[in-house]
Amino acid sequence: MEKINKAYKGKKVLVTGHTGFKGSWLSIWLNHIGANVIGLALESKNINNNYNLANVSNFVDEYFVDIRDKEKLNEVFLIEQPEIVFHLAAQALVLDSYNSPLETFETNTMGVANILEAVRHTKSVKTAVIITTDKVYDNKEWIWPYREDERIGGYDPYSASKGAAELIISSYRNSFFNPNKFAEHGKSIASVRAGNVIGGGDWAENRIIPDCIRALQEGKSIEVRSPLSVRPWQHVIEPLGGYLLLGANMIENPKEFASAWNFGPESGNIVNVGHLVDLLVKNYGKGEWLDKSNSESVHEAKLLSLDINKAKYNLNWQPLLDINQTIEYTVDWYKRYKSEDVLSICVEQIKKYTELWNLKNEN
Repeated sequence: MEKINKAYKGKKVLVTGHTGFKGSWLSIWLNHIGANVIGLALESKNINNNYNLANVSNFVDEYFVDIRDKEKLNEVFLIEQPEIVFHLAAQALVLDSYNSPLETFETNTMGVANILEAVRHTKSVKTAVIITTDKVYDNKEWIWPYREDERIGGYDPYSASKGAAELIISSYRNSFFNPNKFAEHGKSIASVRAGNVIGGGDWAENRIIPDCIRALQEGKSIEVRSPLSVRPWQHVIEPLGGYLLLGANMIENPKEFASAWNFGPESGNIVNVGHLVDLLVKNYGKGEWLDKSNSESVHEAKLLSLDINKAKYNLNWQPLLDINQTIEYTVDWYKRYKSEDVLSICVEQIKKYTELWNLKNEN
């Protein structure tokens, strides 16, 4: 963890999508270790999300800009001159992509191209980590986990848009940020792919944890539309730690680490939705769920997992939280957010996780 602290302390780090679920957690972590965080995102719509309740705006220099707006985006890069970029801004929901396919493609393809163009033309930027998703793979729904060099694909508009984003990233890396020509351009670019991320402060529609919490708070039964679908579940802190570690390694060795990376959980965290909800209800202390499967609903993958050996062996990164701890961290936030300082809850969980990280590395 010392490598991460040293890499970002005092650095200007731009986080796109800082008002979102993962972006707010990343901004909090970066601020906690002493980075100067710049945020670029759409304005937050939910007063109870992690960004608002943790008052992220108090410690981030923020700009409310749509990443599809190339001119305004370039203006932020010109003004702030960031050294490191984490790009998380996206249309991030599968079901929303069916309702708004054009917006999804525009945001997740031209948006990432605009970011990469801004990186290309901003001399101060040396490192950029572009976040996509595990759904970029051409998912055959087989039992084997996907490696970084597997075929890119995408059935639904969201998955396809993120697959296309990966092709754009690869094209820019080959054409403008080729690791073999680092001395000429001075930039290291990587893409990262994570599985189903859960944790406190997520209130997105049609996502299993927010759906569960809303039902529990309202005293209703939880309606589960795909209880048999199997997913790799991980707490939001897990992949973010991987992103930060990757970025730190890219700063030290920009040529070696400029590629695509998977960050997923161990096999014990790959469980079906019904089992996940059982664990959440048990940990929350009340509730029940109903099977609301619908054979006529839009297509969603039933099985998907990631091979994380590349990150394990080349970054010395590994997931630390089993499925029970993942649920415990998540439920802890939702049980406390109404009565306690949310920023303190997030920092407490980050500290708890980093203690596990340090202990693991000592052994």
